[in-house]
Amino acid sequence: MGKLKICVIFGGCSPEYSVSLQSAAGLIDSMDRELFEPVLLGITKEGKWLYYEGGTEAVRSDTWWRGNNAMAVFSPDMESHELLVIEECGVKHIKVDGVLPVLHGENGEDGSVQGLCQLSGIPLIGCKTLSSSLCMDKIRAHELVSCQNILTPKAFVFDEPMDFELLSETAESLGYPLFVKPVRAGSSFGISKVQNPEDLKSAVNEALKYDSRVILEENIQGTEVGCAVMGRKELITGELDRIELSKGFFDYGEKYSLKSSKINVPAPIDEAKAEEIKKIAKTIYRTLDCDDFARVDMFLCPDGKVYFNEVNTIPGLTPHSRFPGMMRAAGYEMKELVSKIILDSLKG
Repeated sequence: MGKLKICVIFGGCSPEYSVSLQSAAGLIDSMDRELFEPVLLGITKEGKWLYYEGGTEAVRSDTWWRGNNAMAVFSPDMESHELLVIEECGVKHIKVDGVLPVLHGENGEDGSVQGLCQLSGIPLIGCKTLSSSLCMDKIRAHELVSCQNILTPKAFVFDEPMDFELLSETAESLGYPLFVKPVRAGSSFGISKVQNPEDLKSAVNEALKYDSRVILEENIQGTEVGCAVMGRKELITGELDRIELSKGFFDYGEKYSLKSSKINVPAPIDEAKAEEIKKIAKTIYRTLDCDDFARVDMFLCPDGKVYFNEVNTIPGLTPHSRFPGMMRAAGYEMKELVSKIILDSLKG
């Protein structure tokens, strides 16, 4: 058999564009070239889909698009499994064996690209349309998971135009501190931990930059723990990680700089509790119809209670990201991990 051609999509019209570039470069560099041939499809911030043939350094530095005018689309013929590259001299047909979106947030992790990939007929590696959309919607994800008798934080949703009087009353009923979040956003964009009523309105306005619906959510007194889950029929998990914070919460800045926080993996949690958390993570993964790989984030409280936080359907994939770190602790190095994700998905 020849090498499998895997179309990796990166970039995208999202505030998380730069995060996608780093994840995609990490994934591409870790692909076993004896097994796979990456076919690169970049989406600019403006929404142009471009075929890219260069190296990952230009992806990391966000210069990959310079001088690149070769626009690309998936073939509307579901049987062809082709990427169509539109060049001055005509259209180049590139047959691909699978497509792996490495996109984060809006327009990439919310089911929109997944739906397009599935309509192309090309096998999609990763969570499919339904699970991507559900996991992106924090409220619907929590509602479904709570039906499995898994604890979720108390939360209320507000739509524009905002009734700030009702919003303030609701915040008082939840108690401070509390979290204000956009319903659909990733990488903690638009999320604020509000300590007092005076800061509530500005936090809501910040969340509205990313979505027209806003969540008020109770603050759970616990530490954030993550669980990497892989598979479709048979599920495997990595070792748990635990976020150690010296102040604030695990916001966008902390996630990508770790200035005042630390990620412990394996998490310093006793074996019985760790197995319980992994079991909960698998249940959440199944409940939200996840496929191939995802990271399930939860809170572990001092009294041992476990609360669901969110699922990342396309977690960070640099060698230093949380998902690869948890799988590495379970014995899967990055190159082996990438191969397993792709091959297991394409086997069905």
